[in-house]
Amino acid sequence: MMDRDALKALFLSQVSTPSTTSTVERLAKQLNAAGKHATVEQRIELASALAHAAFLAPDRIAEVYDAVTLGWRGDHVNAEPIATLPDNASEPAPEGLWDAYWAVVEDAVDGKLDALAITERTAALGQWMPERFVQRVAASAYLYPGIKEAAKAPLPPHMTLERLAACPPGSLGRQFHDLIVDNTFDLEVLDRDALGLSALPEPLAFLNTRILQAHDLWHITAGYETTALHEIAISAFQMAQFGHNYSAQFLSITAAVSALTPARGAVVLYDTITTAWAHGRETEPLMLIEWEEELDKTLADIRSEYGIRAYQRPYPANLIERAGQVNALLNRVKSLFSWLSRRKQTANASA
Repeated sequence: MMDRDALKALFLSQVSTPSTTSTVERLAKQLNAAGKHATVEQRIELASALAHAAFLAPDRIAEVYDAVTLGWRGDHVNAEPIATLPDNASEPAPEGLWDAYWAVVEDAVDGKLDALAITERTAALGQWMPERFVQRVAASAYLYPGIKEAAKAPLPPHMTLERLAACPPGSLGRQFHDLIVDNTFDLEVLDRDALGLSALPEPLAFLNTRILQAHDLWHITAGYETTALHEIAISAFQMAQFGHNYSAQFLSITAAVSALTPARGAVVLYDTITTAWAHGRETEPLMLIEWEEELDKTLADIRSEYGIRAYQRPYPANLIERAGQVNALLNRVKSLFSWLSRRKQTANASA
């Protein structure tokens, strides 16, 4: 196993070079074929390609993930290809970006970050990105179906718990209310005003505000649970819907983390990412839904009206939480055996 410095050097040697879609497809196919025996070099190479698209060529995110999905699953996404921008040469990497990126990866591997900290640290990487990159992300978003129409709407007003509590039992609004209250979630994932979203260029001002507000509505409507694995999955779904750049950056970090951990985790990761990506690409644009007008309807009615099918999960939604419980149990067993061994050695020494 390569040490951390060597792994970082390998990542840095690859991440600033764009990969063709045929290369990405080949990497995903090879990684899938290797399964739990995949080498760290194979995993780093694919993670580097995802990081390159997320941070240096955002308009290539769709073609890169379509290629990953084709290579991994062996079939094409059932949706029209999403174009790239006419001038899509990769952006230069800002000085310091990849050191900051790798620090997030290593802290995540070492268990120093909880879910909120990873979200905040990933979002903070945006400080490294120049205005030209932000403008390119904005132009890239218009390439996705429905975004030109959706972005014509004014910034959505804040929803309130009072409005949601007034929704009839069994409605989407009541489900949303209960999800927020029962889990002590915020109605919007982060503070839109503190983030300065209204100052972003269109369509990003509308898109980023709406997804903060509707993220948990999408969880319910598209069939994603609020578990660690399904947060990864819905990130791929969101990215497929409107090129959500934060989701692309988050998933690239997740892929890099999987390169530094046992290879069986990469199998779960890419099974999850590719199924949710295809789900998002094959679902009509949820950004076009006026959610404020739909809250009193049932989930079944909304899915039927907009042709939304629930996510077909390849693994139990709580797989990561279950793995954590198993690991904790194994650690307790190891501690017990260690204690028994020390006790036996003490008894033998006293005999």
